[in-house]
Amino acid sequence: MGRQIGGLHMHCLHIGLLALRWNRGSHMLKSIHSRQNNLFLQLLRERRKGKRLRQTDLADRLGRGQAVVSRVERGARRLDVVELWAWLAALECDFLAFATELDQRLKTCPAPNVRIGAILKRSPNANSTARANVGEPSDGPSSPSTAQQLP
Repeated sequence: MGRQIGGLHMHCLHIGLLALRWNRGSHMLKSIHSRQNNLFLQLLRERRKGKRLRQTDLADRLGRGQAVVSRVERGARRLDVVELWAWLAALECDFLAFATELDQRLKTCPAPNVRIGAILKRSPNANSTARANVGEPSDGPSSPSTAQQLP
């Protein structure tokens, strides 16, 4: 059996520390497991099935294996925006129409837990000006030597 420290076996201590780390948030679920992502995946599947395509048919159109389509539809693999654009093109679906439909469905869900404030607090440059400008587009470099002059 394992070593004892203060009446506890080492393996019990190890399990307790793992549970403590888990509870402190070091293993937070990512958005891939969210209700919002499930709605996105459901809409992708609906679009494929609405075209009466099997996963293998879509995979052929994408030039990929059927397993990739399966992993995406199950949520085991993410699509970036360019991959989504190609995916929808292979389904002969309009990207903007898909985005609009997704937006309507997402509005039925509670907003995800966004922690912008916590991220800003960790940043060495987080000051009141940076917090006020969150979400505003950046104009790029503000230095006169690197900024482009408009005619």
